[in-house]
Amino acid sequence: MKGLQVVQTIGTVVLAGLGVAMAMTNPSQAEYEEFALQQLTVYLKDNVCAKASEDFGGFLKRQCNLLVETGSPQVKQLIAETTERHNFIFLSIYRTDLSVSSFLPSYHFESVGVFNNIYIYQAQKQ
Repeated sequence: MKGLQVVQTIGTVVLAGLGVAMAMTNPSQAEYEEFALQQLTVYLKDNVCAKASEDFGGFLKRQCNLLVETGSPQVKQLIAETTERHNFIFLSIYRTDLSVSSFLPSYHFESVGVFNNIYIYQAQKQ
């Protein structure tokens, strides 16, 4: 009987410690916005700018990369305005709906933040 109580006490302490660690390392909205900006910047450079026409000696590709870099503050603001955070103390769920204009595709992202990391679990072009 005494051994079972020791195991239960140790289990309770471990679970409480894990809960405290999760709560303390739950990423903030600002951390998510920085993460999303980095992910979107890499995506745009690798998938949009890289496919820009090589005409004009690579001018379009260079301008695309420059536009992505200089537009970062505006993109970060757009991410902030279109993200909904659900904070569950131990983890957070982020839902972002990016839509720039009606003639460009929009995107829906869902991510989970836990232990100072953010993981995208859903990304859809709409």
